[in-house]
Amino acid sequence: MHPIDPVKKAAADAAALLVEDGMRVGLGTGSTVAYLLPALAARGLRGLRCVATSVETERRAAELGLPVEPFDALDELDIAIDGADQVAPDGWIVKGGGGAHTREKAVAAAARRFVVIVGANKLVERLHPPVPLELLAFGLPATLRRLAQLGPVEVRAGWPPSPDDGVIADYRGEVGDPEELAARLAAAVGVVDHGLFPPALTHDVLIAHDAGDVEHRRMPAAS
Repeated sequence: MHPIDPVKKAAADAAALLVEDGMRVGLGTGSTVAYLLPALAARGLRGLRCVATSVETERRAAELGLPVEPFDALDELDIAIDGADQVAPDGWIVKGGGGAHTREKAVAAAARRFVVIVGANKLVERLHPPVPLELLAFGLPATLRRLAQLGPVEVRAGWPPSPDDGVIADYRGEVGDPEELAARLAAAVGVVDHGLFPPALTHDVLIAHDAGDVEHRRMPAAS
């Protein structure tokens, strides 16, 4: 039994209060979301329809009695809630430490409101490497050769495939302008998706501090 992380729990508890009866909810992946699931289940909301971004999230949600459906059954979500590895002041976010960033981005894009929950230690002045990647297994050496023109890329040794059988890797070069890097990574043949999330995708960031208070930032997509 791992000790409770009060910062992650505070952020997750605050996010759970944003969910209402009858909502279609996207459930993220990772250690902070692990606190969200029981907090959401404890509210006893009626008529929820949930989509999970990973096998582990789906398994845990089902154990807690949260109704999880295939994403194909829902074309739009009311809210999606997920953690992040880095949050920059301009709203750019890095996700994918758990290797589920492609699904996480698809779920976030389908939500009317995407809420990111983090501890204050995830706030950065500028984004830095690594930037997670999901790559096609087909033609992987050729993909890595192309990506090497952008910067160093390392396949995660011993890491399981993504939920959709992609190869998980990390771009370890300088991030610089995240918009430019995101475009170049997305344009590289063999890249399924990358872990750079643009500011327009995120509506709210809930930031938990060591003192226990939770700061609520409204982001550009909320306007």
